[in-house]
Amino acid sequence: MDKNTLKAKNILIENDYTCVLCCDNEEYHSNLRGVKPLLDFLESDKDFSGFSAADKTVGAGAAHLYVLLNVKAVWVNIISTAGKKILSENNITVFCETEVPYIINRKGDGMCPIETAVKDITSSQKALEAIKQTLKTLSK
Repeated sequence: MDKNTLKAKNILIENDYTCVLCCDNEEYHSNLRGVKPLLDFLESDKDFSGFSAADKTVGAGAAHLYVLLNVKAVWVNIISTAGKKILSENNITVFCETEVPYIINRKGDGMCPIETAVKDITSSQKALEAIKQTLKTLSK
């Protein structure tokens, strides 16, 4: 594991953040849940190319967002099989503690709605559109 990925992982764990991005002396973090931190990072217009990330949970939706952020590596506590595949296919190095078939929704009774929304999508840009639409629907 490279120094930026290890740094991101340590910051995430020590501070109980949900998501951390690191590259040398730059560091960004969030306590927001789900894909919201990644959407915020994307909307910031900051160039995260070459950054390393640490995250508590990565499903297929979050994986597509990491592709759009153009990070080089992700350490994650729990990752779905689809999320891992998306990252790997896009040459993003993955370090994970636990791989699961899919991310479970917050109620614990089915698949995460974001994971469901992107399950048949291969384009990260199209996944972004599906994620935004799903979040609009869920907020009603």
